[in-house]
Amino acid sequence: MRNATRLSRRHIIHHHIHKITSSEYFRVLVLRTIGNFLLFSSLFMIAKTLYAPVREEIKYFINSKLQKQYVIESQKSKVKSQKLEGQKGLLTKAFNFKQIEVLTPQDPNFSIIIPKIGANAKVIANVDSANDKVYLNALKQGVAQAEGTAFPGEGGHIFLFAHSTDYFWNVGTYNAIFYLLNKLEVGDEVDLFFQGERYVYRVIGKEVVDPSQVQYLTRKTNREFLTLQTCWPLGTTLKRLLVFAVRVAE
Repeated sequence: MRNATRLSRRHIIHHHIHKITSSEYFRVLVLRTIGNFLLFSSLFMIAKTLYAPVREEIKYFINSKLQKQYVIESQKSKVKSQKLEGQKGLLTKAFNFKQIEVLTPQDPNFSIIIPKIGANAKVIANVDSANDKVYLNALKQGVAQAEGTAFPGEGGHIFLFAHSTDYFWNVGTYNAIFYLLNKLEVGDEVDLFFQGERYVYRVIGKEVVDPSQVQYLTRKTNREFLTLQTCWPLGTTLKRLLVFAVRVAE
């Protein structure tokens, strides 16, 4: 009888310990699953945010090392392609790298080409820069021209913007046309195509400003002035990078 009682107690204790162990195991399993989910979700969001900027940076680095040159279609006759082909290095030849790429305006009615960074995009005209639903939709199609600013050839201030977003995780949703805008230096060329005509601008400077500094949008000028805007740093909406250029005689 006494042995039977001991066995019964041992069985109860064993069952209780087993129950606690199972409960603890289940809790640890749930916490670990949630932790893994949050970790992979965070990694996915980071990758989604940085994919486009990193891709463009790598592309620019490779093109610079291999001395790739972008030219506008109307200028290709001026490029000594045979001479450049003769200067190809072993790496360029091995990968059959196209050292000269001709850029054709995506839309002759209104487009932008920036040869140094290989940017080529359609410009969406008269976009309300104060209406996020309107400009975010435009930025999925190309570069936006701020409503109320001038058009090429009018002699006023032209304001174009791209790579803007409502939240940082949506950066990759919009075009990557201006991701390399920070590579531009004084003297670099920017070409606008408007109603079948080509207008050439030269960079004169750049500046990083706060989003609240909207006075750059309404700049007054006595010459044809071009402002290009993108978000800065890449993958964020903290600041705005502005590149300034003026029209030059062709």
